[in-house]
Amino acid sequence: MRSDIIPRGTSPDYALPDHENITRKLREIQGEDPLILTLARGHYCPKEHQQHLELAANYAKIAVAYTRIATISTETHHSSQEFRASTGAQWPFLSDPERIVQKDLDIQEYTDPEHDPMIPHTLVLRPGLVIHSVYNGYWFWGRPSFVDLWHDLRAVTREIRPDWDLSKPELREAWDAGQYSPFHGWDRRSRDSMPTSYESQHRGCGLRGATRAERARPRFPPGAVAGCRAQRHSDSASISPLVPTYRGRGGISKDGFAEAKCATTSAYPVRLTGVGRPAASHLSAVELWSARWGVVPPSHLT
Repeated sequence: MRSDIIPRGTSPDYALPDHENITRKLREIQGEDPLILTLARGHYCPKEHQQHLELAANYAKIAVAYTRIATISTETHHSSQEFRASTGAQWPFLSDPERIVQKDLDIQEYTDPEHDPMIPHTLVLRPGLVIHSVYNGYWFWGRPSFVDLWHDLRAVTREIRPDWDLSKPELREAWDAGQYSPFHGWDRRSRDSMPTSYESQHRGCGLRGATRAERARPRFPPGAVAGCRAQRHSDSASISPLVPTYRGRGGISKDGFAEAKCATTSAYPVRLTGVGRPAASHLSAVELWSARWGVVPPSHLT
């Protein structure tokens, strides 16, 4: 391997055709996220299949963690397509039959003159193709397991995401002040932009612009009923047909609408444990609400 391909170094930004025969650059694939880059022998190697089957099996976790994957092999376009299809992979497979990467990185596997592949490597890259770790996979145990990748990606994400620890007071102060640049996803929005669920919890309750202490103090009488329609909130759809909700001006209500979206909604930005997840039952949702606010819910909800 080339001497500069080490942690804190930078990977070259190769431009190669993908499985759809579209030329892609590694920086384009990576965007602003971490990238797992596998330099693979190809479809013929059972070790490659085992590694890529494990990656494919865990792709849902990788995707929700805002992490990208790319695979480069020395195979032709058609063989690269077969390799991708046989592992169930959902990420770009780049084809390099001219062996541009092999020669540039000096990783020819000279012990296999029949296929003339690259010595297999896996790189974990920070944004900007900055190298975090390098694994030599000539022997299978040299390749990273998904647990190894998890440790690497935790370290990378902690470094590159300023909102890694939301308990930091300065992050809460920035959010309350409408300064969204440290927050992933919100860093691309204007200062006037507000999350839908955040707006709906403050609509009509006089708490926009309130202090943190004011927002944290319950202001409704126990047992009061409000007619909140939960579809105004932006959380994932709930499968619970009966959902206690709070509109912000005086209590809880029972919604049985199919389009109801939040399993349990707190009065203010401080959210209950399990918000956005389907309630296990109507009773469990009421108990969550009651435990959060320290009051006995109205009898018609129990």
